Amino acid sequence: MKTDWSGYHQDKDYLRSEIWSLLKQQAASIGNPFGHIPNFVGADLAAERLATLPIWQQAKTIKCNPDSAQIPVRMRALQDGKRLYMAVPRLTDDRCFVELTAEDLQRQNISIAESAIARKALACGKLVSFAEMEPIDLVIVGCVAVTRNGGRTGKGAGFADLELAMLEEFGLIKTDTPIVTTVHPLQIVEDSRLPMQAHDWALNWIVTAEEVIETNTIYPRPKGLNWDNIRPEQLEQIPILRKLRARLDNEFLC
Repeated sequence: MKTDWSGYHQDKDYLRSEIWSLLKQQAASIGNPFGHIPNFVGADLAAERLATLPIWQQAKTIKCNPDSAQIPVRMRALQDGKRLYMAVPRLTDDRCFVELTAEDLQRQNISIAESAIARKALACGKLVSFAEMEPIDLVIVGCVAVTRNGGRTGKGAGFADLELAMLEEFGLIKTDTPIVTTVHPLQIVEDSRLPMQAHDWALNWIVTAEEVIETNTIYPRPKGLNWDNIRPEQLEQIPILRKLRARLDNEFLC
């Protein structure tokens, strides 16, 4: 099946279509999975399991993707008193993260359950620039397919990799900041099925409703933004990328 982001990597396109079809056939998705980070049966249990891990319990500040599959993760982060950063969908704002805390929500008389839904988070959270953000202790990303050695792919748009590269560029994540996902077991594939590229960020942990997988990944972590890998339409559609590019060009000219 073709999506807005098909055509960049044929093997990954094929794998995504296979996973979306499988989730639908097995009635393991909530809603239509095609073209999305799929919401899945057991997402709430996976979030509960994630919350038992030391990497979660020690984290004060968490970055999470805005997809429905991770609503239970965002909800749990706020319930546990963590500062939550959620990416603005498609990074369409200069201030491309929303900051949420339980205290702010309480002041606004907004429930944590409501604010965990992305569109409500955008309405009630505080838009922040990279300069206004606190260092991040734990990153949660949405995935379509993953491998036990840390390989991952999203829906093909490249937003997660861009977000992580920019956060690294601004010193908000470090080389040892754990990167985690919650998925359905059907989304886990053989290592050989998922080719990783130089700009792809690997997973350190995979959590399902049934198990926790520490990947001990050996994939090297990218170092900030690789401008050679940024596609023209990404530069056109993502304001913060254009600003960073202009700043870099000015530094070069100086």
